[in-house]
Amino acid sequence: MFIAVSSVILIAIAVGLVRAIRGPSLYDRVLAANMIGTLTVLMVAILGFMTGRPEFLDIALVYVLISFVSTLAVLRVHNPGAGTTASSVKGSGEQ
Repeated sequence: MFIAVSSVILIAIAVGLVRAIRGPSLYDRVLAANMIGTLTVLMVAILGFMTGRPEFLDIALVYVLISFVSTLAVLRVHNPGAGTTASSVKGSGEQ
């Protein structure tokens, strides 16, 4: 059972890797990298479940948090004005 699930996840990771390499834009590459990270977390969680080691779930949670923060960081660096709102750009005109 683990071999079948692992092979399907590895095939999906390979498809994501192809998209990360061939992606026409940065957003496609970031989305593919995020997908690879999510599938890696899934693989670690399944491995922990199949081997009966619940501490693997802690490792998976830490990895998903790192993946999420790195995705936000890459998108923020690529488009620095995306996180600002109209009121914060204009200044503090309201008193």
